[in-house]
Amino acid sequence: MKRLIILLLLLLLADFGKADFPAPMLRSSKWVISQNSSLVVKGNTNVNRFSCAIDQYPKTDTVMVTADQNNNMLLSGVLNIEVKHFDCQNLMMTRQLRKTLKEDQFPAFQVRFLSLKETPLLKQKKDFVKGFVALTITGVTKQFEICYQLSRDKNTMVLVGNQTINFSDFKLDPPKRMGKLILAKDQLSVAFVLKMESVI
Repeated sequence: MKRLIILLLLLLLADFGKADFPAPMLRSSKWVISQNSSLVVKGNTNVNRFSCAIDQYPKTDTVMVTADQNNNMLLSGVLNIEVKHFDCQNLMMTRQLRKTLKEDQFPAFQVRFLSLKETPLLKQKKDFVKGFVALTITGVTKQFEICYQLSRDKNTMVLVGNQTINFSDFKLDPPKRMGKLILAKDQLSVAFVLKMESVI
């Protein structure tokens, strides 16, 4: 009888200990990429500048937003961006960029959200946050740290950011126009506006 009482007390103490350290509660929501999203790539040649844009995002990729009990937020998901949607406002330059990105072999490149270095609070309507993404172009993957401006309301969220990359990061040679007379520089500036809508 005495042993039974001791066993019951130990079980009660174990349950009490568990109550003191509850498992973290996670809330997840799904966001679909809006067609109003855009991506602009800017670079320089040996004679001028160029700009190539994807003005709309004709996909239905989704991003998962996970928040813990302290309203800290994490992003996860993959964006597939089709090379054929790039427009440089110059037919020859557009063709050269698509050729450089090996559209025939790799019709799309991927952006994968990995983590957030600084976690924004969902209570705020606008915040700046740094996070890591993996960019895969022509089968080569490289990680980047990106600073986002993040704004949101109940049903929409917008990520605005800018990142410098090089063609050589992905073992690519910059585009050429008119043979070798006009050559693009290695460095590119990539600006994006990613608009997302909550999936109810």
